[in-house]
Amino acid sequence: MTLRGGNATTNYLANGTYRYFEGIFLKSDNRTFTGRIDVNHNMFDSRLKLNVGLLSSNNRYTTLTDGGSFSGYTYRQAVIQNPTQPITNADGTWYQQPGLFNYDNPLARIYESDGENKSLNTRYNGSLTWLPIDRLQLKALASLNQFNQTRGYAETKQHISTIRDGRNGYASRGTQAVTDRLLELTANYDHNFGAHRLSVLGGYSYQDNVYEDYFMQNWNFPTDKFTYNNIGTGNALRTGLAPIGSYKGAWNLVGFFGRLTYNYEDKYLLLASVRREASSKFVGANQPWGTFPAVSLGWRINREGFMRDVKVFDDLKLRAGYGVTGTAPDDLFLGVARLNYSGFFLVNGTWVPSLVPASNPNPYLRWEEKRETNIGLDFSLYKGRVSGSIDLYNRETNGLLYDYPVPSPPNLFGITRANVGSMRNRGVEVIVNVVPVQTKSFVWNSSVNFSTNQNRLTSLTNDLYTLTNDFFNTGYTGEPIQTYTSRVRVGQPIGNFYGFKVVDVGADGKWIYENREGQQVPYDQFAHSDEDKMILGNGLPRYYAGWNNNLRYKNFDLAVTMRGAFGYQILNFQRMYYENPGVVQYNQLRSAQEPVFGKVVLNKNVPLEYNSYYVENGDFWKIDNVTLGYNVNLPTSSKIIRNARVYVSTLNTFQFTGYKGLDPEVNRGGLAPGLDDRDKYPSVRTYTFGLNLTF
Repeated sequence: MTLRGGNATTNYLANGTYRYFEGIFLKSDNRTFTGRIDVNHNMFDSRLKLNVGLLSSNNRYTTLTDGGSFSGYTYRQAVIQNPTQPITNADGTWYQQPGLFNYDNPLARIYESDGENKSLNTRYNGSLTWLPIDRLQLKALASLNQFNQTRGYAETKQHISTIRDGRNGYASRGTQAVTDRLLELTANYDHNFGAHRLSVLGGYSYQDNVYEDYFMQNWNFPTDKFTYNNIGTGNALRTGLAPIGSYKGAWNLVGFFGRLTYNYEDKYLLLASVRREASSKFVGANQPWGTFPAVSLGWRINREGFMRDVKVFDDLKLRAGYGVTGTAPDDLFLGVARLNYSGFFLVNGTWVPSLVPASNPNPYLRWEEKRETNIGLDFSLYKGRVSGSIDLYNRETNGLLYDYPVPSPPNLFGITRANVGSMRNRGVEVIVNVVPVQTKSFVWNSSVNFSTNQNRLTSLTNDLYTLTNDFFNTGYTGEPIQTYTSRVRVGQPIGNFYGFKVVDVGADGKWIYENREGQQVPYDQFAHSDEDKMILGNGLPRYYAGWNNNLRYKNFDLAVTMRGAFGYQILNFQRMYYENPGVVQYNQLRSAQEPVFGKVVLNKNVPLEYNSYYVENGDFWKIDNVTLGYNVNLPTSSKIIRNARVYVSTLNTFQFTGYKGLDPEVNRGGLAPGLDDRDKYPSVRTYTFGLNLTF
């Protein structure tokens, strides 16, 4: 519900939203209430303007994990369970087989655990704008963001953690608090003279952040009645078996910035800016300050004399820009030497905690810098019936952090995190907006977007820090295969899958591999060494595309959004783990009994393995959202309801892909993208019926 009101002097907006999602998986519910208030007030003939805002979100969700939300591990258990086995024993207790590796009754895990996370995120913001003289604007902006979370989780004595691990009931409690404050002071001066328009802005900003976290665990409880609400009755803490801990971290950021905007006849455009920043995260470093300039030029070609007779263009602007942005490290105190407590020594009959090195000093720690050059073209034709933009960019990222092994001595610690790596991204982005039909009763707006990106890791070493190899391995298959999935190598793109390549299967149902020389090697003769692995694909899409359509016919409106990704691969964990006919203890996919490469069923004696057979093309096209609405014609006598609209919509409507997994939209973040984790929450198709009323 949204309320608006006020006049030219004072106006307000208030909004409240409540959402309750009952998850498709038991104990994955989510309840959220969000409230917002925004007030504007003008004083002294609008020379002094005040804005005050409040945004608060209260979230509560049930949990099946310690400190998390949905339990992907419980979902895994539901998938691998033998579908013919009983749920409970004859006496009503849960049927469990603790002797099987990582094999739990999923319903027992759900019903014999209880958890809830509650959080409150509140942001207060306000600004004061003063015009002491014409064309000069002074502004002060301040905001305070506070996040507070409390969480609790418990497992009963009937949970597998007691049956298998002897915990005799388990509980945990934790809290988290984050406070972020921002102050920004700016002065902006505008001046127009003739065909010239000039704007100059200068400012100062200060931001600080405080993060606190506390957690405790306990087990061996006398009763299940209290769950996590009487955690002190457990005995594991008293005997020193259960962990307890707390953490607090703080950092700040100081910045000075300036910006110059120049416009001549709305034909030649210039924007130049510079920002100089320092952060407490660089304590101990020689260069805590970073300077980040940017400049962009624009030329509105359609305003030139030689374009005067070309009536087809409403706007044609050529842009070019160059800019540098900086990123501070996530961790604190990387520039100084640190010590940690580790274990105890017996000294004169007293146990004394020992101190050990935790990090080396790194005076060369600096900002990570992204230097981007772009060229773009904006266009509008036929009175806005066709418009869009084309952008080409080249982004060079320098100073990427990585942990480098260093000799000890002279270093006290064996690893130093240093700004050494560099990476390059190049790409094209295109957006085209079209109005194919525009009449009094029917309007059709269509928008198409396309983008492509190529990245390369260009360096991992410098004069101070080097690696034995020009690569490192990352990603993880999980147990029981337990190997890395991806390799990041200098000169190659991020996201390469790296493993054994299979090209065929023998008459005995065993894999036939291809080695680095391109030769085919039978399973029993293949060494399965790290040197036998090769690139199997890449988890980052080469191309992205989208097509959005909005149609209106009289009182009806229809919106359809579509999108896709192409030129990438996915490692299908479900097939890799559940498509092996030899793993008879657990449930299998039906495809486990289908011929491999259309020849024979995989030999039951071939163990689980990560190889190219489970790396699939991930290309997809989705009809994502479809919404059909109708604006009701209200009688003229209606004085309460001004507008009414009913609608139906679907989300994740249709999917076109050759990928055999549940959803080709897998995690593409980090250095090992494209892993279709077997523990992820399943994607769903959603149907919605709605009613909008305006009073």
